[in-house]
Amino acid sequence: MPQFRDKAGRIKAMRWSALAPILAVTMLAATPAQADTLREALVAAYMNNPTLTGARAEQRATDEGVPIALADGRPNSRATSIYQENFLVNANAFAAPARQLTARVEVNVPVYRGGQVRNAIKAAKERVDAGQATLRGTESSIFSQTVAAYMDVIRDEALVRLNRNNVDVLETNLQATSDRFEIGDLTRTDVAQSEARLETARSDLETAISNLIRSKEVYIQLVGRPPENLAPPPPLPGLPEDPNAAVGYALENNPDIEAAKEQIEAAEYDVKSARGTRKPQLDAFASGDYANFLGSLGGNIPGVNFIQQQSNAQVGLSLTVPIYQGGRPGAQIRQAQARTGVAIEQEIAVERDIIAQTRAAYASWQASLQVIESAQRAVDANALSLEGVRAENSVGNRTILDILNAEQELVNAQAQLVVARRNAYVAGFTLLAAMGRAEARDLGLDGGVLYDPEVNYDRVRGKLNDFATDPDPTAEATRTDETPAQTVTYGPIDK
Repeated sequence: MPQFRDKAGRIKAMRWSALAPILAVTMLAATPAQADTLREALVAAYMNNPTLTGARAEQRATDEGVPIALADGRPNSRATSIYQENFLVNANAFAAPARQLTARVEVNVPVYRGGQVRNAIKAAKERVDAGQATLRGTESSIFSQTVAAYMDVIRDEALVRLNRNNVDVLETNLQATSDRFEIGDLTRTDVAQSEARLETARSDLETAISNLIRSKEVYIQLVGRPPENLAPPPPLPGLPEDPNAAVGYALENNPDIEAAKEQIEAAEYDVKSARGTRKPQLDAFASGDYANFLGSLGGNIPGVNFIQQQSNAQVGLSLTVPIYQGGRPGAQIRQAQARTGVAIEQEIAVERDIIAQTRAAYASWQASLQVIESAQRAVDANALSLEGVRAENSVGNRTILDILNAEQELVNAQAQLVVARRNAYVAGFTLLAAMGRAEARDLGLDGGVLYDPEVNYDRVRGKLNDFATDPDPTAEATRTDETPAQTVTYGPIDK
């Protein structure tokens, strides 16, 4: 079952607000009252996302590998009882019993198993460590997806507002163009151009609405609840100065790399355990037998009283020396060695992947920052250009098409700025995740105690009771089948 440990005094949390801002993001809309924050979204995903809660359950299953391995080195005992009716006996067996009840108790204590048990226990412990690192990687991945979904909603809401405002402006332009056409100031071509640009803007608005609904549904999938007035996210902490520093930090701290290294250690212990199958095995044993013939022993011999019960007990040592096993040990060793090779190659593959992710995320982050600067300048320049074109059109130096083009260029620049801000934030968080700095313990989530997989491992590793089980599991993640289908409503139109 889930186990938790308070983070106070144990986990050093890196809080967003406590670190110097690196990347400030301000979207087009001001922060609404009572807005959902990114922290709240991450907390909800941390507590309720089924991928993450399932990964915790998987880790609890991995924890049980240690007590299973330990059990092979512990004493074991069993009792056997048999009742039988001897309805057909040899004619010469005058003293044979007609029925009997027997019982046997055995205790076996493994003394030496050629290192199989010891190395199997070490391999299981390494897999627990690997599983805990994998769980951290899953946590980081869910956070990255949540941040991307959060920023997608903010981006698409901004794009819907931009396109809605553009439709409103073009509707006003079309009305003005039609009025001027009525008085003969403009031609039918000018009206047609305005109509065409308006219909294109309306189709762009519908596309933006569809994209926003999709982003909201992805948000619900990850967080478990609909987005409500999402606030602009806080600055990202601790981003590196250059890609080499980012890669160096990632190689030391990325949980996927750590998990891959632990898997290599576990596979090497599997090889040592397999080699133990060729070595002698020594066991200590004790057993006792009891038989009761239920008064039927010697029943065919009159006048003779036989003892109707008998018992015996033994203790000793059993030494087994393998001589030939049909080639099985060699095959098991080679198999374990091959799997070690697989683990080694997978560790290299994971390292390559993390290096590529880190460098790509850094490049995307830097490029997005440059795009933000250029797009902001483009927005300012296009706004000034549109104002000038409108003024020149009023004195007959510019056409309606010139105004329409200037308006479209301004909208395009504004959309590019919105997208660049989203991309910069997501790339920055992806970079932190690749560096191993996007876990709950790094983000200082305040949604309650942090899940600590070590608690469950400490709970189960020393259990000796054959009947110590947990209650049947129930769902921890929240369902989304009752959340309403997402729609888009408009706020006040920016003039």
